[in-house]
Amino acid sequence: MRVLTYSRNVFIPVTDLCSNRCGYCSFRRDPDRARIIRRSEASRLISQGSEAGCSEALLCMGDSPWKVPGFDRIMASSGLAGISRSDFIDYLIELCEMSLAAGLLPHTNAGLLSEDEMKRIAPYNASMGLMLETTADVSAHAQSPDKNPVRRISHIAQAGKLKIPFTTGILIGIGESRADRLTSLKAISKLHKDYGHIQEVIVQPLNPKPGTSMSTSQPPMASEVEDTVRLAKKILPGGVAIQVPPNLIEPRLLVEAGADDLGGISPVTPDWINPERPWPELEGLHLKGYCLRERLPVYPRYILRGWYGNKTKRLVNALAGHDGLRCRTELKVINDGKEAS
Repeated sequence: MRVLTYSRNVFIPVTDLCSNRCGYCSFRRDPDRARIIRRSEASRLISQGSEAGCSEALLCMGDSPWKVPGFDRIMASSGLAGISRSDFIDYLIELCEMSLAAGLLPHTNAGLLSEDEMKRIAPYNASMGLMLETTADVSAHAQSPDKNPVRRISHIAQAGKLKIPFTTGILIGIGESRADRLTSLKAISKLHKDYGHIQEVIVQPLNPKPGTSMSTSQPPMASEVEDTVRLAKKILPGGVAIQVPPNLIEPRLLVEAGADDLGGISPVTPDWINPERPWPELEGLHLKGYCLRERLPVYPRYILRGWYGNKTKRLVNALAGHDGLRCRTELKVINDGKEAS
């Protein structure tokens, strides 16, 4: 019986201030509407995640918020007056420390960072991430300097040099061709062959949003997503998980095509990137015959290697079972719409 993994997380939207203006994104806010999470709000979400039995604190933010005019004013309005770029990294570390203290392993996606910034944040994270999205030059990224594929590949490579377990992925339906998807997957494959740090690759379909320039675009057909999963299965090295978001697309066909992870599913917070698409109940995913196992934000083979932040070691050891997946979690088998242990 095939095992499918997922993570139980709490999604912490650090800031929706972003230096990019992607044609499909509704997470980003203009400076007059943007916000940075206050310590009190972050503490509340972390506590709720801990009480709900989560093991992961997913910290996400826009790319390079410190580059956006009005950054200082927005920081001040959140009780963080006088915060520089370096201080903002310190604030991310503080949020990671708060998460660890509550029994949650941080996984931070902070956009493009310098080598020094990655070195500062990595010890406090079980893993980190950055979506490659595409290696193609697409109009959706015309106003998004941080979506330059060369810069993103360089960032992912730097994470590999630092032995950071890493999540990346591609976005389907933003103007790229099938050949472009192939090229993107090959680029990710090469990164893993060079550094061995890619733990999972997300295959994510476009979810058009009202109010964006791509609001009238058609999302990719299920057959296109299935085809991309098959390409990923063929191209990516063995052991690299293929993740599909079950709140954006019915996963059954994608699992049969080779996907083996359902990503983070939160009992507490919405998917703040796609808040109109609620997380599904695991028992309603029509995955009869598959075993669902909860994992940590760091995959088992990287736990064995010790490739996780040294500040997370105690908690990783406490949460990981003998097989590297989350301990004290009953084995769930989907059988006729009911779960059995």
